[in-house]
Amino acid sequence: MQTEFLIIGQGISGTFLSYYLQKAGRSFVVIDNNDNNSASRIAAGIINPVTGRRMVTVWMADEILPFAWKAYHEIGHDLGITAISHRNIIDFFPNPFMRENFLKRTEEGNEYTRAFPDQEHFRSWFNFEFSCGEINPVYTAHLETLLPAWRQQLTNQQSLWEENFEIAQLRFEAGAIHYKNIKAGNIIFCDGPAGIDNPYFKQLPYALNKGEALMMEIPGLPATHIFKKSLVLAPLQNAGKDIFWVGSNYAWEFDNANPTKEFRETTERVLKEWLKIPFQIIDHRAGLRPATLERRPFVGLHPHYKQAGLLNGMGTKGCSLAPFFAKQLTELLLHGKAITAEADINRFQKILSR
Repeated sequence: MQTEFLIIGQGISGTFLSYYLQKAGRSFVVIDNNDNNSASRIAAGIINPVTGRRMVTVWMADEILPFAWKAYHEIGHDLGITAISHRNIIDFFPNPFMRENFLKRTEEGNEYTRAFPDQEHFRSWFNFEFSCGEINPVYTAHLETLLPAWRQQLTNQQSLWEENFEIAQLRFEAGAIHYKNIKAGNIIFCDGPAGIDNPYFKQLPYALNKGEALMMEIPGLPATHIFKKSLVLAPLQNAGKDIFWVGSNYAWEFDNANPTKEFRETTERVLKEWLKIPFQIIDHRAGLRPATLERRPFVGLHPHYKQAGLLNGMGTKGCSLAPFFAKQLTELLLHGKAITAEADINRFQKILSR
């Protein structure tokens, strides 16, 4: 079997890379084992323009956010689904320091933050002491709908192999790669946390972290916003009425990728203090994120194995970064256009050439 590109992984990165290659009329095969605990399948899909306790505007926000909004609309239109929606964050300040910091950013002219005009609006549902602010615009990528829809498209066109990728069966030759009975011009790894064990790219400074989330039924809670107060409460638009995603923690030290009793108990206790209305836990999930020490993605072609490419290291910002850099990688593969320097794996050329 011969194809132009072999793509490993159908998370958000592999989905958009295969989408853009298909739009360009190129042939490809995607190999993915359909792991329900992958980061893309657990994520709430929130695209937030500010980050951290100091409310810092995210890297490349002015480019990344509008690109993501357009990209999800385009793929959603092609698949006949709603792939993204606009739903702002209501940020309930957990302490006076966070309130002052938020208001300071607003006074400094941060275009994404503002004091919420009606401070009593959410009293029926939440307990809070230190008022709230609004982050706008915030988008939700509906991965729970998008990933299965694109997977079905791949299946229909016989472009998907649902199996574990066995890297020991990969061979390189001049101008091509071989994997089992596939011959391709390039292999592109969009394999998330598995990248840390990839012999061609494992020298890169990955810094995996673990996240956990609960799926909750919260009858009566408005689905008009995403709510934040140490935890994040995000409505899952296509999962049914009153269903919310609740998370997530960032564990840098962990024994495995499984859900923990500690997270569930802590989250349930915090929700009882925060929410005035009853709720029910219906699922508990956990997974590893492919974060990096620099908090910048890994995008581009290997300096020695020119047929091997990488689209990985998106960390907690995968829903916003993946479409943008999938498009850039497509332009590199097809037209030789440069990757944004801070994301290009050529910055690690010496390490990867060892």
